[in-house]
Amino acid sequence: MQYLAGTDSVHTTAAICDYLEGRATGDDAVTVVAVAPADDPTARRDCEEALNVAPVRLATVGDVETEVRTGSPVAQLRDAAAESSADELVVGAHGGDPETTRELGSTTRGLLADADADRPVVVVPIPDL
Repeated sequence: MQYLAGTDSVHTTAAICDYLEGRATGDDAVTVVAVAPADDPTARRDCEEALNVAPVRLATVGDVETEVRTGSPVAQLRDAAAESSADELVVGAHGGDPETTRELGSTTRGLLADADADRPVVVVPIPDL
């Protein structure tokens, strides 16, 4: 099975890893993608920190790759899912910032509303800190 995980923070990556730890095996592959604005070095650093969590937490998974992209998060995650032939797309319910609202985030809403979606989108809750 090929999973694509979309993240924007350490907290989101941790929640996604909690979900995948019970599902992904040594025969599976996980690609973790974080999308940052091209002109925001702080956001890029946050994305890189978020990606560092996945290989450690998913050490028993066969293949874990990470990547930072720039642009629209919805478009970049759709493209990454197609490029990796992902069987399942896993995202957080909302941004991992503890100060954010508890409603579905715009990226998650955009992925769920995609009329052309051809793979399941799993939305994992982000626990309160």
